[in-house]
Amino acid sequence: MDFTQVSLTALRVFRAVAEQGTFTAAAVSLGYTHSAVSRQIASVERAAGKELLERRRDGVRLTAAGHVVMRRATVVLDEIDATARELSGLPGQAGTVRLGWFPSAGAVLLPEALSELRRTDPGLHVVSREGSTPALVRALRAGSLDLALLAAAPPFRPPDAESPALELETLTERALCLAVPAAHPLARGDHIDVTALRGQRWIAGSAAGGDRLLGVWPGLDERPDIAHTARDWLAKLRLVAAGCGLTTVPASLAAAAPPGVRVLPVRGGPQEQRRLLLARLPHPPADPVTRVAAALRAAARA
Repeated sequence: MDFTQVSLTALRVFRAVAEQGTFTAAAVSLGYTHSAVSRQIASVERAAGKELLERRRDGVRLTAAGHVVMRRATVVLDEIDATARELSGLPGQAGTVRLGWFPSAGAVLLPEALSELRRTDPGLHVVSREGSTPALVRALRAGSLDLALLAAAPPFRPPDAESPALELETLTERALCLAVPAAHPLARGDHIDVTALRGQRWIAGSAAGGDRLLGVWPGLDERPDIAHTARDWLAKLRLVAAGCGLTTVPASLAAAAPPGVRVLPVRGGPQEQRRLLLARLPHPPADPVTRVAAALRAAARA
């Protein structure tokens, strides 16, 4: 076992595979070929003298030894990045918190929390990145995130089955809403009756890692007419503003809706809830992490 010969490139590739969940996704994120990623992973496992990744049909998962290497590799890579920043003359990053968030959290919640932290805690440095729930959970497990904002829809289950279980805190739980063009007949009232949704055109997208449609009102008793598909929530809302169809949104996005869009509750039939979760590994958080979590709670309540 000799880690002195492991390159920083190999460690970065190893971290990318652990976070992305597959060799292919890691290769795309890094701009490498699949074979180059495989070679780098082989070099790390050869140095460790152990299998670090469990190869499965649905991707890869860190082994017990892999978790050890990932934890240490993250420390090394973070220190190297901090050194590069210091040598470039950038301010120090003491008290850095690494935060992951699902796409729509970046519309309202995240900017409000970060704005308040800049006012109350200017010495705290938050580095954040967007990702799907599976990717954020993998990054938490890999030790490259301290906190993650996750979205959950029923049936509410733990976001992964690994042990130990992540510590999950529900920040909000609100009913799903509907975004409609301001000129649409459904936009005339203060709510929409679920029976009026039959025969409507929808703007939808697939959930990450699954076939479930996002954007179509759940429980419709007809095959939905999907006019447009988009993954980006802002693109969906812009299409709604252009009169191209309807789409579902969490209630929190009402404040970020562009002109020409009304966000309304739906009455009648089952009401589907959306949870906003704050996730972290189950160990006592450092003080900066605690302060960021408090800011996120306050923004969610607001």
